[in-house]
Amino acid sequence: MHVGHTAIFQNPNQAVPDYQIYQEDMAIAKECADIGFQSVWGIEHHFTDYIMNPNITQFLSYMAGYNSKIKVGSMVVVMPWYPAIRIAENMAMLDAMSDGRALFGFGRGLSRIEFEGLQLNMSESTERMIETAQAVMQGLEQGYVEYDGKVIKQIKARIRPEPFKSFRNRIYAPSISPSSAPIMAKLGVGVLIIPQKPWEVHIQDLKVYEKIFRDTHGTTPPKPIITSYTVCHHDAGKAKDLAAKYIGGYWREVVKHYEMNGAHFAKTTGYEYYADVAAKLQAEGADGLTDFFMDLQVYGTPQQCYDKISRIYEQSHCCASINAFKFGGMPYADARASMQLFAKEVMPELRKLGPEPLFDSEPAAPPAFMAA
Repeated sequence: MHVGHTAIFQNPNQAVPDYQIYQEDMAIAKECADIGFQSVWGIEHHFTDYIMNPNITQFLSYMAGYNSKIKVGSMVVVMPWYPAIRIAENMAMLDAMSDGRALFGFGRGLSRIEFEGLQLNMSESTERMIETAQAVMQGLEQGYVEYDGKVIKQIKARIRPEPFKSFRNRIYAPSISPSSAPIMAKLGVGVLIIPQKPWEVHIQDLKVYEKIFRDTHGTTPPKPIITSYTVCHHDAGKAKDLAAKYIGGYWREVVKHYEMNGAHFAKTTGYEYYADVAAKLQAEGADGLTDFFMDLQVYGTPQQCYDKISRIYEQSHCCASINAFKFGGMPYADARASMQLFAKEVMPELRKLGPEPLFDSEPAAPPAFMAA
């Protein structure tokens, strides 16, 4: 199994300077790269203290330059927020700079705050995501973007630097709402699972995805990637206390940033699933789902962390575990200790689970000037 790290850059209520968060989270990301995590990922968000990473490929370019072995992944580029040609250019540039180590995750977006701040219509997001994804994926294979859709109109424009390597097997997207799995299957991309539903529901969605993928493309889909908010400690009680405080704190930031208990989802085309989530939150209160969210994540002693990811693997046949260690206001020292313990005692055992993902199915030839 592939094991990676996600940098979060979260600063609840701006408790400390944003600069401090960046220095601490970057230090953990760099140490993860140094001690054997196989990839570092970033999550794009704007305007709030929820996740402060407005330029995901800039962060990933830094990490690719810092360490020449790790892969660098977007979790995710939000397709409706950009012209297709700009996304294709950014990914081609990141891939050229990193010598083919870029992993491309994309999504639709969920935050009204961000859509409004970027002056975009959230009700168009599903259609805009699908058409942009088609345009970008085609562009990365053919070297130019040209698209005539219902909402996306792009005259032929070359991608420079030219893509030098196929992105097949390197493109993933989240599948959270029930409508997402069929969309991602038809697009032909892998699934990135960010746990927010009972695992049995995620697994059922995966089965739907796999059938549609096979029926549409005549081949087996990539194995899913699983992400987790992770707390590892030698003392089980201490681990649970830390998880309750900081995974719980992360969940409260989710509710606030996405206005998860608001009424706007019911009025926004394509977000009916989240209207149901909002109704449940209004009935139970935001804290009513904190324990539920926490238990979807990974926390405990090294053995408990391994057992949880192993159970997820047995159910989902995932090919990668991507772990965040600092979030919800967790102090740097606690996050670093958790990460180091996970790396020492959990990661080596995870690497023995299942096959590696097919990220390197088409290796790049060395540039001519580097040939012997």
